[in-house]
Amino acid sequence: MKENFKVYIGYDSRQDRDTLGKGITNPPFEVCKASIRKYNSEVEIIPIKLNDLIAKGIYSRENDPLASTEFTYSRFLVPFLNNYEGKALFIDSDFLWQCNVEELLEFYNTEKSVACVKHDYIPSSDTKMDGLKQSVYPRKNWSSLMLFNCSDSDCKKLTPDVINNETPKYLHRMLWTNDNKIGNIPLEYNWLEGDYNVIDDPKVIHYTNGGPWHDTWDGDYRNNWEKQYREL
Repeated sequence: MKENFKVYIGYDSRQDRDTLGKGITNPPFEVCKASIRKYNSEVEIIPIKLNDLIAKGIYSRENDPLASTEFTYSRFLVPFLNNYEGKALFIDSDFLWQCNVEELLEFYNTEKSVACVKHDYIPSSDTKMDGLKQSVYPRKNWSSLMLFNCSDSDCKKLTPDVINNETPKYLHRMLWTNDNKIGNIPLEYNWLEGDYNVIDDPKVIHYTNGGPWHDTWDGDYRNNWEKQYREL
């Protein structure tokens, strides 16, 4: 295992329900975590739980009715939560890993502040997970997977005060760092189900338009997710 590498997964308590019948608390998070564990039994996995951050006085941002998840903004606390040291990965909970998460370290560069998949697309639907309105903006979904160089000076700008008060644009478009300090991760590590064509076994599937944990959902890569769910 690579030293000082932690994986932070966004946790949304509104998904603490299981429509598929196994009684699993928060199926998206648990399946995401299990899919990482399938290929890597040692890496430390940490949920980002908004209520815990609020209770500790770390997070106090005013509620945003347009925020699609409880971790819409708290994801940017990862460098702070990692004590501004080492390497840390943030991912949304609606990811399914089909490879070793440490493959991403190939794209880690000490000259960069962060690395991500640089999507350039227009969402295929006007709605997203849980029927919420789909927002379209530059660099959409870049922040759904971020490999942070936590000790970088730009990452140190991401203090709780900044996360609690700065604009969505500043945070999600990564205006807190220079463009030349945003490293690139290949597309197959954040393959957007429903927005990208179906291919054989992408490295990481991102169910950004909802997923099989919704009993009425009908999309691509259902079998991949349900297989991991059944193994829980």
